[in-house]
Amino acid sequence: MLKADKAVLVVVDIQGKLATLMHNREVFYQNVIRMINGARALEIPILWNEQLPDKLGETIPEIKEVLRDKKPLIKKSFSCCGNPDFVDQLKQLKCKQVLLVGMETHICIYRTALDLLHDGYKVYLVTDAVASRVPENKQLGIEVIKERGGLMTSVEMALFEIFDTAEGDKFKQMVQIVK
Repeated sequence: MLKADKAVLVVVDIQGKLATLMHNREVFYQNVIRMINGARALEIPILWNEQLPDKLGETIPEIKEVLRDKKPLIKKSFSCCGNPDFVDQLKQLKCKQVLLVGMETHICIYRTALDLLHDGYKVYLVTDAVASRVPENKQLGIEVIKERGGLMTSVEMALFEIFDTAEGDKFKQMVQIVK
């Protein structure tokens, strides 16, 4: 069961021109924004990653705006775990539940998920907040992550899993976020 005090949101590589080539990109962007806003409301830490922004471009403005108080972790490897700064920050958080969002599902999300699983983390793939250029590649990435032990969730499922009852200010805030 997801718990706010045990979870971290990892945002992966929603950058440059490549982000504009994602299948169903507008829905993907909105779901990532909802997940980020939900994590903020629940006080879940967020680790934001960019791969070679000098070559691939920076995070798209829509996502960058909701991460404005954060600084991206710059990586060269496909997996976020190939970046020692990411690994150090993740360890410092002492959160063993990792919510993964970003792109591309069959490359950087896939490699990050497998490395995290190998390192003993419980990986929650937010399937409506990951994307690939080709739908079949997204589906294959999801299937293999699941086969290797990742757990599948969605933005609403993940955010509402944290609540026991449908009451309180945070619950009301969450309803507004997912609308």
